[in-house]
Amino acid sequence: MELILKKDVENLGFQDDIVTVKNGYGRNYLIPKGDAILATSSAKKVLAETLKQRTFKEEKIIKEAKAIEEKIKGLEIKIPAKVGEKDKLFGSVSNADVANAIAKSGAEIEKKFITISGGLVKRLGKYMAKVRLHREVIIELPFDVIAEKK
Repeated sequence: MELILKKDVENLGFQDDIVTVKNGYGRNYLIPKGDAILATSSAKKVLAETLKQRTFKEEKIIKEAKAIEEKIKGLEIKIPAKVGEKDKLFGSVSNADVANAIAKSGAEIEKKFITISGGLVKRLGKYMAKVRLHREVIIELPFDVIAEKK
């Protein structure tokens, strides 16, 4: 089933992408939720016109995303966490913690645009996070999980 996404859908695509999904997923989840519409020939023509008009606006958005990228690229992010035996954390460090650490530097990024390789962090050490500022601007951001000072 071919659909046109109306919103960004995690692990599927971005707004206005044409994607192919299984019938049940499209019919029972994406379409009723308002995240997608059927990709009929007329809907594709409307989409093409919309994308043509949006290209100028898109350049400005990409420029802003690159400015944010330059701002956070050189950051040294250290996230303090409570530690137990053998460098194991009490709880875990998630994308929300990384988003808060970036926010302290002055750049607001929603946590849904941050993915930590390997999922949640449960030990001290150095890790990498992917920050998606735009569909064309994705950066790798290293961060450290350190022991919280008592």
